[in-house]
Amino acid sequence: MMTQSYTAACVGAGVIGGGWVARFLWNGIDVRVHDPDPESERRCREVLANAERALERLHGHRPEQPGSVTFCADLESAVAGADVIQESAPEQVALKRRILADIDRHAPADALIGSSTSGLLPSELQADMQHPERFFVAHPFNPVYLLPLVELCGGAKTDDTAIERAAGIYRDLGMRPLWVRREIDGFIADRLLEALWREALWLVHDGVATVEEVDDAVRFGAGLRWALMGTFQTYRIAGGEQGMRHFMAQFGPALAWPWTKLMDVPELTDEFVDRIAEQSDDQARGRSIRELERERDDGLIAILQALRQENLAAGNVLGEYEASRVPSVTATGGHDLDASEPLRLIEDRVQMAEIDYNQHMTESRYTEHFGRAATELFHVLGVDQAYIDAGGSFYTVESHTRFLREIGLGETYHVTTQVLGSDAKRMHAFHRMYNTATGDLLATSEQMYLHVDTGAGRAAPATADVQARMEQVKRAHAAIEAPEAAGRPIMSLG
Repeated sequence: MMTQSYTAACVGAGVIGGGWVARFLWNGIDVRVHDPDPESERRCREVLANAERALERLHGHRPEQPGSVTFCADLESAVAGADVIQESAPEQVALKRRILADIDRHAPADALIGSSTSGLLPSELQADMQHPERFFVAHPFNPVYLLPLVELCGGAKTDDTAIERAAGIYRDLGMRPLWVRREIDGFIADRLLEALWREALWLVHDGVATVEEVDDAVRFGAGLRWALMGTFQTYRIAGGEQGMRHFMAQFGPALAWPWTKLMDVPELTDEFVDRIAEQSDDQARGRSIRELERERDDGLIAILQALRQENLAAGNVLGEYEASRVPSVTATGGHDLDASEPLRLIEDRVQMAEIDYNQHMTESRYTEHFGRAATELFHVLGVDQAYIDAGGSFYTVESHTRFLREIGLGETYHVTTQVLGSDAKRMHAFHRMYNTATGDLLATSEQMYLHVDTGAGRAAPATADVQARMEQVKRAHAAIEAPEAAGRPIMSLG
């Protein structure tokens, strides 16, 4: 959870500034915005609408207490009382220096001031500030509300403690701060992107490929690997068992070959710019910028959710952020056993990945969550990883599931479990899934489990401790009314 509450100000509300506003708001932070462009509020609200749609799809729910946004006519009103200020003005040194000096003059003395510049040196930007020690570059990536990376870089007069404080705030926002400790034009990521961009321009300029073909070369190939491992680890794997040394020995000499044009840029003549623009229009196939943004966001959400499932790269950042904000699962394993009521084993919220074409949780997910409840039941009985490693486990041998009501994206549910019978080798359980908010019964699953000696590959009695806990739960649950649907056959069409 957030360690403290604070107020943010965003100066500049274009694509990047609007993305910052969205990320702050989602995390419950009130934001004041200033941008002199008379169209800025309309454009920013359009970005916020897309961002809210994307974040709800990513996280599967809306924030319980989102922040509020206020658009201010002047900069002084926007930054007054702000704890964190994010400047996202156009990439013009003189303009940014003037704006940052104004922010510095009107902001509270302890406010942090970050610039979203994608390549300008922080020492130059902070030159006219009276309190440059609290200034730093905080360079995000578009869309700011989805991509976690933010490059942090201080100037000659920046205090390291300011960057340390900022890093903590950005982590709380669900971001991955990358401290660029040596001031350099373009920082890290944009220098890499610049190299690719130069080669891409030459490929189009020389007629080797169209803009769409260049993009295809990235998105169907290396781009997929980069989302997981970046460049160096990818090439380490390419070196085989001998790793990076072998890769460098094999492919390093190619760096001396004169086939790249990284030192040159094609002349951006009117004819060349027109060619790129026309090919880009063809690639868009009539889709508006907002439509393309939503398409991009949906693809990024799918990738982030897949990475979260595997706890890899940006998915790890997303998973840690969500775990810090909203408890997703309640498991009873290891707790004192209270079987006076059906055991409440699973509590969760419907995620975007669980939704089907009807916009409700898909059938397979019900089955998966009943399986999770069974696993938690086994934990309650003492079947932990050590027990399984020792060769004992329960297998599901029969199951009957009923689907009674739908549940949609972001809604919460819980599963209860009642043990109907057991002996040394078997256990009979009945699971119920409820909509936590409404109390509606969503589905039931009746299951029979067989205790197995996994080493021998056959049914075998559970240990005495597990049998004793099974018996304890069974006796307690015998006093609870048996489910009406227990033992019910599949409905006949006759």
